[in-house]
Amino acid sequence: MTLTRGRLGSRAMGMEVIELITLGRRSGRAHRTMLTVPVVDGDSLVLVASKGGDDRDPDWLANLRREPTVQVVRRGETGEWRARLATPEECDVLWPRVVAAYRAYDRYRRRASRDVPLVLCEPSPPA
Repeated sequence: MTLTRGRLGSRAMGMEVIELITLGRRSGRAHRTMLTVPVVDGDSLVLVASKGGDDRDPDWLANLRREPTVQVVRRGETGEWRARLATPEECDVLWPRVVAAYRAYDRYRRRASRDVPLVLCEPSPPA
């Protein structure tokens, strides 16, 4: 994404693509993950921790649970964001929108033997 200023691969399957940078919960090093954003809710980006329907949570989720301050590269711009798990009430509203954006998320959700969390990334207020 750096070479293309966020243009290459900025959309996949009709969804925006971002680069999420978390701090490794054990290493403390930056870890970069490309993720789709099926829903933008106001200023919040909704991320799906599906790992393709795997029974285990993705590493990026474990990392942000430990350190919720993350970096997001979006449209060629890098910013500091705060990540949090969506509440059950938010999930009730957001899951239908997520599935409407990409139906395979419903299949991933049914395949997994765990609750697939939704994560809201919200821009950090300027210091």
